[in-house]
Amino acid sequence: MRVIGLTGGIGSGKSLAAEYFADLGALVIDADQLARAAIERGSSGFDEVVATFGDSILKNGDIDRRALGELIFKDPTLKIKLENIVHPWIRNQFEEAVASLKANETLVYEIPLLFETKAQDRFDIVITVEASMENRIARLRAKGLHISEIESRIAAQATREQRESVADFLIENDASADELLRKVENIWEELADRDVKK
Repeated sequence: MRVIGLTGGIGSGKSLAAEYFADLGALVIDADQLARAAIERGSSGFDEVVATFGDSILKNGDIDRRALGELIFKDPTLKIKLENIVHPWIRNQFEEAVASLKANETLVYEIPLLFETKAQDRFDIVITVEASMENRIARLRAKGLHISEIESRIAAQATREQRESVADFLIENDASADELLRKVENIWEELADRDVKK
């Protein structure tokens, strides 16, 4: 049983790396997907977020994540309020997933804010995916984000140096998707070799 924390700055390509780990046989959980589920309509998180932030964040009866994101990236106190609602639920889901792992299984937990939440001690291995700022911005522009949104989100995250300081493996993702796959496969194989040598 192994629990891997997979992190990286926005636009670094960590979600694609996570897909490759899933293809290799890992159970992959995305903290961002859990965060979305935590505030879906009908959940207690939804009610708490609307009560805290007001109806202006609603669109067609659902929470407009973009509107909510703009609010919290402008005001750190609002960001903390949202985290206090969402993080306990996410942590509980993560702990349940770890508890259900079988002896030979690997869980890869995709967690953008690993350094920021001081979560490195919850993992056996930490991997960070990094890319040049130029490539990150280009990828995020291709996803439809405005440059002002990109800059505020990058500024709200830990630096590359901070993420690297807690990582066991660094994946540089400035080349092709095939190159990224090879790097993921190399780490997977190295971890398998460690298991054999134990």
